[in-house]
Amino acid sequence: MFVELSFLKRIAGVAAEQTLPRFRNISLVDNKYQTGFDPVTEADREAERAIRTLINASFPEHGILGEEFGGENLDQSHVWVIDPIDGTRAFISGIPVWGTLAGLTIDGDAVAGVMAQPFTGELFMCDGDDSWYEGPGGTRRLQTRKTITLPEATLFTTTPMLFKDEVRAAYDRVEEKIRLARYGTDCYAYAMLAAGFVDLVIESGLHPYDIVALIPIIEKAGGVITTWDGGPAEQAGKILAAATPELHAQAMDLLNR
Repeated sequence: MFVELSFLKRIAGVAAEQTLPRFRNISLVDNKYQTGFDPVTEADREAERAIRTLINASFPEHGILGEEFGGENLDQSHVWVIDPIDGTRAFISGIPVWGTLAGLTIDGDAVAGVMAQPFTGELFMCDGDDSWYEGPGGTRRLQTRKTITLPEATLFTTTPMLFKDEVRAAYDRVEEKIRLARYGTDCYAYAMLAAGFVDLVIESGLHPYDIVALIPIIEKAGGVITTWDGGPAEQAGKILAAATPELHAQAMDLLNR
């Protein structure tokens, strides 16, 4: 065990105090980009501030990397990687598939994390030993589905529009082989993979704060998550998550064909 589940719940709690009152009650949305649209809200900023305050008070020797306020003490062995609202587009659209992500890395390896969806009252957590769900219906260990062939698989991605040119062709080769494709669920898709409802998640253009918290949750539930070239998912970029090693290998073959 690398971190107590109780501390992961505290992270979720302080973030929810900032996000929930602002969900479906948006007064201001800023755009990070000069060209295009990358929204950020007051809820993003205040939730990250709250998480940083908690971590600094509890583990002053740990580093922090957050989407909104960057890095501090990143030369430390223990670094928390935070996305206060993963899925801000869903958040500002009133759709509860966004989540708060906080993951702990030790010497660059993701070892523990939490994905919290406060509107539905759900927590997906890994303390380093096991992955757990808490929410409606009680508490249980997370376990991926045992799907081993692509024609049986359900695949999620945020949107195929993320993929361009050869990358889009690679993604399409996988989607053509699977049973069902669904779009638009951000971090919630990875949580559903760990919970046994989704078999594949394929994405591109991710940053470490988009994925670090989800890596141990998926791995300790029995899944496999890497970059498209098989590297550690902590590198971010193009990510492939699968419910089983067999399914991961088949998808990897198509992505790199």
